[in-house]
Amino acid sequence: MMVRSLKAAVIGAGLSGLAVARELKREGHRVVIYEKGDQLGGLWVYDPRVEADPLSLDSDREIVHSSLYRSLRTNTPRHIMGFSDYPFTVRENGDSRNFPRHEEVLNFLNEFARDFGLTELIRFNTEVVGVERVDSRNNEEWDVESSSRGLSSHEVFEAVVICNGHHTKPRLANIPGIEKWPGKQIHSHNYRVPEPFRDQVVVMIGDGPSGLDISKDVATVAKEVHLSSRSPDAPVSKSDNYTNIWNHSKIDYVFEDSTVTFEDGSSVRADIIFHCTGYEYHFPFLKTNGIVSIDDNRVGPLYKHVFSPELGPWLSFVGISYGVILSPMLDLQCKWVALVLSGKLLLPSKEEMLADVEHYYQHMEESGISKHHTHFIRPNEFEYVDWLADQVGLPPLEERLKKISINIFKNIRILGERMKDEWDIDKEIEEAI
Repeated sequence: MMVRSLKAAVIGAGLSGLAVARELKREGHRVVIYEKGDQLGGLWVYDPRVEADPLSLDSDREIVHSSLYRSLRTNTPRHIMGFSDYPFTVRENGDSRNFPRHEEVLNFLNEFARDFGLTELIRFNTEVVGVERVDSRNNEEWDVESSSRGLSSHEVFEAVVICNGHHTKPRLANIPGIEKWPGKQIHSHNYRVPEPFRDQVVVMIGDGPSGLDISKDVATVAKEVHLSSRSPDAPVSKSDNYTNIWNHSKIDYVFEDSTVTFEDGSSVRADIIFHCTGYEYHFPFLKTNGIVSIDDNRVGPLYKHVFSPELGPWLSFVGISYGVILSPMLDLQCKWVALVLSGKLLLPSKEEMLADVEHYYQHMEESGISKHHTHFIRPNEFEYVDWLADQVGLPPLEERLKKISINIFKNIRILGERMKDEWDIDKEIEEAI
């Protein structure tokens, strides 16, 4: 076996980028991390600025990368947010809660980068504007074009790992009648603080973690908050512990007089429609002549959500999958990428990888899963993580971590937003041992 040491570009210095840079460095690869911001942390860097266009549709707008709002706390506990050899422990004088504020995560990432010598690998304020093969017949040479303070430069790498996240290009709800609706609209990407919604009637689309969290933040100052679920048959109900939040089914239609009607038969005169409707994968810099493309939020074809069968192992993606216990998955994806690039592990043939991808797509279709959810792993998240662990020669995910992950969803149904302060995770783990 011939072990390789490659020159590798990592795009993005968030959680995924830092994790893969550490593993690449451990394997003896020469790493450059590109980060368009002035500090590491990616998603976890709070920026009080918002975009001029609250829906982020204007192609000429100045893009603000961050989607963090000021009050955000993690929706997963610190027990499953660290790595197997680098846990997310309580810092001295830090936020000691199991579900800490976003500042605590950023501190964790800064310490991680410092302890593994990653900070010096990062080129800050450097945006990647182009990634393409130097020679279309050779996958092992990639030209990375970057821009820093108005100056453009090119550099050739043998491998590129894309870790630019997927919380910057908003996805909007398709609402009948919206083109004539006179009120304001905003996407959660441009939400920071509740004050602009004081005394307003807000219709919130999306009852995922962000929608639930932001609706409660907004409700502290808003006159009313009406939370619209994807489910067409959700009954109208008052939210527990809040006198001014109502749950509704999907929006049926919006009218020129500001009325919003729901499929449950109810209606409300609203000031603002708030889209908590997620994001699209977005790689505007990647030029592969269609070999890797995005179709209805399916990035592909990708073998196991990581390697391009046609361009692998020289082009890979880390952190695309979701609906999974994130940090342990990232840890294993990164180890897999680093070992494959070193030559210590081999990928299947291009034909075998493409066949595996097609089999996965076919299974999705037969199961009635929309293309849009290609990279949503649940309910097979543990099977996927354990498969990754097997690839890199590690044992399956610890049962205690699996239990915590499962119980997050059980407890949020029972306790709602109180879960973050009332769920005694440590006691639960102790009793399980």
